Amino acid sequence: MTYQVLILPFLAAAAILTLLSALRPHFGKRMIASTIAAVILLALTAVFDNVMIGAGLVKYPEENVSGIAIGLAPIEDFAYTLCAAYGVPALFVLLSRKKTT
Repeated sequence: MTYQVLILPFLAAAAILTLLSALRPHFGKRMIASTIAAVILLALTAVFDNVMIGAGLVKYPEENVSGIAIGLAPIEDFAYTLCAAYGVPALFVLLSRKKTT
């Protein structure tokens, strides 16, 4: 199984949760906050993934990655960061009982 296939359910879940959370108040503000968080998390992912791969802590089989990389880090690693930046806040909003006004 390739990493591109492995990430698809996570991307789909994050997208669905984000779309469902659009029905709740303050969606625009949450999207701005999630985007700011995503930029910061993507930068941290780029730095620390490259450090871990460069140090030999992680090795990706070439047949399982797309070949597109930022430094040493395969682009697929960054998809998990996007899922976290958008999916986790959306899930939090959807699971909260109290609707914010």
